[in-house]
Amino acid sequence: MRNIIVFTLMAVLLLMVGFLQSWSLMLSIFNLCILSAIMTLGVNIQWGYAGLFNVGIMGFAALGGLSVVLVSKEGVNEAIALGGSDMLMAILFMAVTIILSIYINRRIHNKFITTLIVVFGYFVARYYYINASASIESVSPSLSGYLGGLGLPVMLSWIVGGIFAALAAWFIGRISLGLRSDYLAIATLGISEIIISLIKNEDWLTRGVKNVTAIPRPVPYEFELQQASWFQDLVAKFYANKVADLSDVERLSMLSEYVNDASIIFVKLCYTGLFLSVLILFVVLANLALSSPWGRMIRAIRDNEVAASAMGKDVKKRHLQIFIIGSAIAGIAGAMLVTYDGQFTPGAYNPLRYTFLIWVMVIVGGSGNNLGSIIGGFLIWFIWIEAEPAGFWLMEFVVSFLDDSGSLKQHLLDSAQYMRLILMGAVLLLVMRFSPNGILPEVNKKL
Repeated sequence: MRNIIVFTLMAVLLLMVGFLQSWSLMLSIFNLCILSAIMTLGVNIQWGYAGLFNVGIMGFAALGGLSVVLVSKEGVNEAIALGGSDMLMAILFMAVTIILSIYINRRIHNKFITTLIVVFGYFVARYYYINASASIESVSPSLSGYLGGLGLPVMLSWIVGGIFAALAAWFIGRISLGLRSDYLAIATLGISEIIISLIKNEDWLTRGVKNVTAIPRPVPYEFELQQASWFQDLVAKFYANKVADLSDVERLSMLSEYVNDASIIFVKLCYTGLFLSVLILFVVLANLALSSPWGRMIRAIRDNEVAASAMGKDVKKRHLQIFIIGSAIAGIAGAMLVTYDGQFTPGAYNPLRYTFLIWVMVIVGGSGNNLGSIIGGFLIWFIWIEAEPAGFWLMEFVVSFLDDSGSLKQHLLDSAQYMRLILMGAVLLLVMRFSPNGILPEVNKKL
């Protein structure tokens, strides 16, 4: 009953936006709520299932966004011709250097030879890298200046984004999962910042802070729908009663406006269908995993690592598994978000949006409960979006009694944008006070 009430209230809030503001805005918020819920679900799997404190969510989401560029964008032929081979040589030399140095260090245990290999490989790779990056970035810097991608379907990049994030999680987990939770948090945060720094500065790969725009869509474009006869006929039938009494000129003008508005809503509904399908799939799989013997073992490790280890459970291996799974989901959500935005903006990745806010969603929703993480993602993102316009409306009402020539009125109006931070903190405090385990707490079923 509590689940039904909470999700019903959330639906009412979204419908209020549709009726009071616009249905297009409501669908935009709804789609972003779904993406937030998917990302929150990945963090909930790590924290709620296994107690892993990952504050590097931003880096995994950025890797998912990077995959969209590398997979879906068309390659820049001139840049590939000028610097593609040299960049490939730089990557190969770096990979061979890493593999060979690890092998020598483990087999021969000769630090001098290992150091010599690392230094030699570094300078050779750097030689090819400098030439390649300079050549690539010189090709129409204002329009391209990067290698581009493979030109494959954009939905394939969602899977690749999950793989990129999973590989990064495997690398991070192998190093840091044996550490205490506070050291794990520091390690994930540091590596996340390194990933963001690389994406911002490697122009040959992602155009850096110049951004990559015109990301291909998995759904139709609005102008295509507006020109399609079947869509025009569908809209004309839907609004037949409203335009029946108008003249021919007025009818055509009104139908044109209806077609434009309907095309925007139709595209967003297509995104809703795709995103909702992914969310439902993940929730079903997460619930099945949680109810399985593997899920019970993971929760047993979370509750008492010493006892689980004494019973023969490989704690570090299970932690690595859950860390990879949760990070892969965050990477997929990051790829989906870039696809929805239509552009890859490295400068937009900041800890407030992609770490703090996600953790607030998990805490408010209820860690350990998949439905709780979903409602947390929906509610917190809804508040994050609607708090600012609501703050402006409230502040305009408050200052309406003040003198227009006074400085206090303008100061209060300028401060209205910070209402979202105040409201976010208030919501977090209220939930922690009256429902410490979240809106939908974890339910421990008796087996």
